[in-house]
Amino acid sequence: MVYAIEDVMALFDGVFADTFNTRLVKGGDEPIYLPAGGDVGYHRIVFAHGFFASAPEVSHWCIAGAARRQLEDYGYWYEPDGRDAAKQAVFEQVEAAPQALERLLCQACAKPFEVSVDNLDGVAVDRQASLPRSRARRTLS
Repeated sequence: MVYAIEDVMALFDGVFADTFNTRLVKGGDEPIYLPAGGDVGYHRIVFAHGFFASAPEVSHWCIAGAARRQLEDYGYWYEPDGRDAAKQAVFEQVEAAPQALERLLCQACAKPFEVSVDNLDGVAVDRQASLPRSRARRTLS
């Protein structure tokens, strides 16, 4: 079976909406995690434009833990697009575990997995040789 994004949202919400007060929702340009607050009484994993490829932001939620789930975008460090080779290497190390989990989630939904280097205006990156992909391949294949 191939799953649509609505299936993934329904599954996530069915499991985590009551127990963790968290929902998977469609959003705008960038994926982000927003803790409950203001007029919204539940935590939101917002994925970009409803694209299936950004729904696996769930992997960050799984790894973040209870304390980080109280912080916007889990309080994670983020270096914007345009990273040099050294900053990109740090990004890839931080992303290794979430992307390995993301690969499993994509496989479970019969969707292709693409390594996210998230550095379109920075140093050129070989997706095949990037750290998250090689770790995921060794761990998951």
